[in-house]
Amino acid sequence: VQLQASGGGLVQAGGSLRLSCAASGVSLGDNAIGWFRQRPGREREALACISSADNKIYYSDSVKGRFTSSSDSSKNTVYLQMNSLNSEDTAVYYCAAILNLRAGIPANVWWRFRAYDYWGQGTQVTVSS
Repeated sequence: VQLQASGGGLVQAGGSLRLSCAASGVSLGDNAIGWFRQRPGREREALACISSADNKIYYSDSVKGRFTSSSDSSKNTVYLQMNSLNSEDTAVYYCAAILNLRAGIPANVWWRFRAYDYWGQGTQVTVSS
């Protein structure tokens, strides 16, 4: 199983980026793909999770309304559309997967990074003010 995160870069405050997480070796069905970020000197932060088995999407309060996660099963890829970016969004962004979730992911689990089985390599997002 491999996850390839991409789409990071340098953007001005107020701008947008779309991150991609391409999965190989596993189908998105019955799995959950989460998005996390780690800012310098801070703990890893859960942002969003898309659960294919029950078609649920979760967001953290810090990004709700600005970030949107979606998936394209034909490309086995999950996306994170990020709008209204600000300097606080500067971080390394990761996608991660929990496999074999036929019943979906519980609401009290999606934000726990230790629950995830596989991680992508991270992509840097830098927002200039």
